[in-house]
Amino acid sequence: MTTISRNVPHSGWTDRVHAAGYRDVCVALVVVLIISPGCSDRLDAESELQFAPPISQTAGHKRMVAALADIARRTPDESPYLGTKNAKELKQRVDALDKSATGYEACRLNIAAGEAHVRQGDLETGIAYLTRAYEMLPMVKLSPEQANYMRFRLGVAYLRMGETENCCARNTPDSCIVPIRGGGLHTRVEGSTKAIRYFQEVIRNTGNSSPIYFESRWLLNVAYMTLGGYPDKVPPDLLIPPQMFQSEEEGFPRFINIAQKLGLNTFNLSGGAIVDDFNNDGYLDIITSTWDPSGQIHFFTNDADGTFSDRTAEAGLLGLFGGLNLLQTDFDNDGNLDVLVLRGAWLDSAGQHPNSLIRNNGDGTFSDITFEAGLGNVHYPTQTGAWADYDNDGDLDLFIGNEHWADYDNDGDLNLFIGNEHTEKMAAPCQLFRNNGDGTFTDVAQSAGVQNNRYTKGTTWGDFNGDRLPDLYVSNYSSLNRLYQNHGDGTFTDVALALDVHKPTRSFPTWFWDHDNDGVLDLFVSCYAGRTRYLAAYYAGVETDYERPKLYRGIGNGEFEDVTSQQGLEYPMLPMGSNFGDLDNDGYLDFYLGTGDPDYASLMPNLMFVNRRGRGFKNVTMAGGFGHLQKGHAIAFADLDNDGDADVFEQMGGAFLGDRYGDSLFENPGFGNHWLSIKLVGVTSNRAAIGARIQVEIEDGDSSRSIYRHVNSGGSFGANPLRQTIGLGDVKRVRKLSIFWPTTGRTQIFDNVGADQFIRIVEDEKEFSKVELKKLELGGNLP
Repeated sequence: MTTISRNVPHSGWTDRVHAAGYRDVCVALVVVLIISPGCSDRLDAESELQFAPPISQTAGHKRMVAALADIARRTPDESPYLGTKNAKELKQRVDALDKSATGYEACRLNIAAGEAHVRQGDLETGIAYLTRAYEMLPMVKLSPEQANYMRFRLGVAYLRMGETENCCARNTPDSCIVPIRGGGLHTRVEGSTKAIRYFQEVIRNTGNSSPIYFESRWLLNVAYMTLGGYPDKVPPDLLIPPQMFQSEEEGFPRFINIAQKLGLNTFNLSGGAIVDDFNNDGYLDIITSTWDPSGQIHFFTNDADGTFSDRTAEAGLLGLFGGLNLLQTDFDNDGNLDVLVLRGAWLDSAGQHPNSLIRNNGDGTFSDITFEAGLGNVHYPTQTGAWADYDNDGDLDLFIGNEHWADYDNDGDLNLFIGNEHTEKMAAPCQLFRNNGDGTFTDVAQSAGVQNNRYTKGTTWGDFNGDRLPDLYVSNYSSLNRLYQNHGDGTFTDVALALDVHKPTRSFPTWFWDHDNDGVLDLFVSCYAGRTRYLAAYYAGVETDYERPKLYRGIGNGEFEDVTSQQGLEYPMLPMGSNFGDLDNDGYLDFYLGTGDPDYASLMPNLMFVNRRGRGFKNVTMAGGFGHLQKGHAIAFADLDNDGDADVFEQMGGAFLGDRYGDSLFENPGFGNHWLSIKLVGVTSNRAAIGARIQVEIEDGDSSRSIYRHVNSGGSFGANPLRQTIGLGDVKRVRKLSIFWPTTGRTQIFDNVGADQFIRIVEDEKEFSKVELKKLELGGNLP
């Protein structure tokens, strides 16, 4: 992938590649780079037998383990992100040069080889190559833009060295949290110190209308922060004003990252995460994955004492590698949550990796049944899917959004990610797997009319028109989105354009929710366009033109209105993983975005927005301690300590092997509000109760109001628990609790329900049961 052939704004800052001069820099200086593996928890291709499952497994499970081991072996030659072939060739070409060579070709090859080694995590070698190219600048006839690009990449490499030697090697709860302070300050200072030098050179040689100027200015301020020199030592004309790092919400408490304390900070590349109860003991467990084809899935069980244990081996999951996203459900209605692993995203034809449907055996073990279930007949690149009972027959069906690229011509946006000259464009229609009720599935996407044939990055189910049938929203990167209306006869029609919910065009995660508690589903569609240059300009107070996300408010009768601007959501965003939940237990849903793109220069804070009673969202990123600079992926809001409020788990890490990072868990300090946690169990409806609707009616002061939830696992990149924890504010008792089951059309009603308890509601039963769970101190007696 060629980082520099990214979208570069021309005059007017529209996010397309039309700036011929800047584009020529990319073509001239960069070749396709493929990096080598070298990560802990990865398959050694020569000794894969060590990963043989310790329990007796099915033939299909063994077939999957073998298939994934084969992909891991092929990765060095095939992957545009994790391969070694081109990098080795570049090294050989540079090393074959005459040591006195200082011409254009020598400079170009040193830059390319330097970038390759930096991306694979060999910073010392990579910086040496880049420095050699830098020293050639006085003797090589490069354009000012080309020379500045070279300086910028050297600055980025040194900044990454600072991150690796400090944030990664001596990780603390404060590491990489903007504004950086305390334990986040670097003790090994060479990386940031030298990065400052090169970013200052870029700024001196670049006009302030250039994207690279703003990126350098932002990274310069970050580098000073890591050294404790912000704001006092930053040159005044380059300072990002301190007020830009203040929260929009006064008095919002700080959440502390305790993942390291609990041993949950798995150090890996980008991936998925689920928080839910996989052993039916009432306590929430965690499953994580990584998109690294040699990276192991991890299963952490909650020990019900504030600690977690890695039970991956005992669960029979060893050898199940890879996965950029994870989803949970109970596909066979046996009362045990199963796991779906989605693989191959961003890799086009090189991403023909099988997905995995992993059945929970109910005894602490899991088995991969993908092939037996009929989900492994063809393999398309994907990272998004969603479960729903679209035909209301009582079992869950599965939509998988695949990355179709065959019809895209010279698309600069997609080339940002798939710039591999050895990769062919791939036809990858989406799939709709109807559950046959016997443990198998049939793909009916073509007859249903939902093949999409676009580059799908997010998908979500929701009954937007109130007819008891789940409809399907599909977020497509670099083309219009779709809203497939469910007709109830097995077919769907795209009504996105008619309802004006087809934008943004660079969308990624998406979800249905009821953000204003009016009983009508709303739709959030993120926008993957607010790259570092826009963020830097925003913080510098410079107005730029970038595509915004969309918040479509449901207004009834199956119609929507765009309320993005009035809800305060025009901040530059570049979200990948994301999810929503009620942080402060006021009954209104907040959301968190994991941000960044594969480029090492994309150091931008992950973003937390708190909902102010449906009247607007406030950015509490800085005050709440959520402004992590590392790449954020799958996110889950979950009450891991059973105190009634949502903690936030975030799977972290980038695309390239040198961009690994430890996962985060932000513990909720509490807001003093009341809550009610509800686990629904379907009988006629699907056992997981996905699609069921909850209405909580409470007395709020002198008036009454309702809080609404529909059961799913949240956003389209990361999975919350299916049990719903509902904030009640200062209300101690629920006047009426209603559960609507779309499959049957029946409603259960419970009156006068007390707050601050866990309850279990079985479909059609007249009484609920209280679930006794211990409140935990996360970390327990751990040092």
